[in-house]
Amino acid sequence: MAPTLLLAEDDRAIRHALERALTLEGYRVTAVADGVEALAEAHRMPPDVLVLDVMMPGKDGLQVCRELRAEGDRTPILMLTALVETADRIAGLDAGADDYVVKPFDVEEVFARLRALLRRTSPAPEAATAAPEPAAPVQSLLEAAGVRMDPQARRVWRGERELELTRTEFELLELLVRHAGTVLDHATVYDRIWGYDFGPGSKNLAVYVGYLRRKLDEPGAPQLIHTVRGVGYVLREG
Repeated sequence: MAPTLLLAEDDRAIRHALERALTLEGYRVTAVADGVEALAEAHRMPPDVLVLDVMMPGKDGLQVCRELRAEGDRTPILMLTALVETADRIAGLDAGADDYVVKPFDVEEVFARLRALLRRTSPAPEAATAAPEPAAPVQSLLEAAGVRMDPQARRVWRGERELELTRTEFELLELLVRHAGTVLDHATVYDRIWGYDFGPGSKNLAVYVGYLRRKLDEPGAPQLIHTVRGVGYVLREG
């Protein structure tokens, strides 16, 4: 069945163009013009994924995102923003968004980001006639560079301090922890986390790394995520 998508965009031309493109791409789209309508529609018929413009009347996209997350709603959210400063994009991640696209955008990039979000939230298909297999052992904690992660419970600690991470932040940190000491290039990280390489001009990964550092790092403690200029990132102490 086609995934359901709730689109909230106050610019009529953009809203109609995106609604048409997403419908042609196979989504069942409900399009609204402001944040108040978006919240009402999300409560009435929860979608599989939301696309929210940041700047909207009534309630903006950040308010909608915060309210849904405060209610415990974990539906993946893609933000559309005309704000290009890193601090503005971080505000969207702070509100609980899973990803963002900066206007003007290529609609193919929107499609790719939505596919990646839906892949990460869709349950794995069950084998129809597969023979029963022995139960897998319970996965133990992952540990590296003073970071402990519980992939099953999706919890993470640095030392004794537990961190609150978004889905994307958790998956990015888990990838770095599993490959601690190994430099992961940009293309590999994009492919493993988003399922799509957005090219050398994208700042998406740098924004997420910066935000993750803000949550991980402590005064006087060594930085854990290191930039290898022109290559990628590595998790290590010192």
